[in-house]
Amino acid sequence: MFSHKIDEEVSLKLIELKDAERIFELTNQNREHLREWLPWLDMTTKIEDTKGFIQMCLKGYAENKSLNAVILFKGEIVGAASFNTIDWSNKNAHIGYWLAAEYQGNGIMTKTARALTDYAISELKLNRVEIRAAVENKKSRSIPERLGFVNEGCIRQAEWLYDHYVDHMVYGMLAEDWIEE
Repeated sequence: MFSHKIDEEVSLKLIELKDAERIFELTNQNREHLREWLPWLDMTTKIEDTKGFIQMCLKGYAENKSLNAVILFKGEIVGAASFNTIDWSNKNAHIGYWLAAEYQGNGIMTKTARALTDYAISELKLNRVEIRAAVENKKSRSIPERLGFVNEGCIRQAEWLYDHYVDHMVYGMLAEDWIEE
């Protein structure tokens, strides 16, 4: 089972069914905050939806196609981060993440994205890590920028968010450019 201590306050662990109640609670408490940039909020209306998502995540992990983790801050689940997909034939992974509003501004997500990038390159021996974020999502975009990812361009109308399309900025990090801080 995946578990990764980042520092004294922040760690990651593989998502489990026993986490469903807390994840659903965080989703409900942060519904409007998360809905601005994430397309799945309207499909997550009851705890059974969260349990179904977790089961899908565990299946992806068992098949070595993805890795979904909860972010723990001082031992409490405060968000999630993942390799949404791991493409072994091309040796790359795509990172996704979300964090409850009250925990933003503490460097948690930057530490998490750094740890996942390092894990992908150092442990999984992948060549490329990608992070995509909506062009207008400045907070999310600041994370790969802070970590030295290369802005590789814009994908127009990359995602449907409820009633409109959003463009995505694509950020990439290659193994040869990654230097653990």
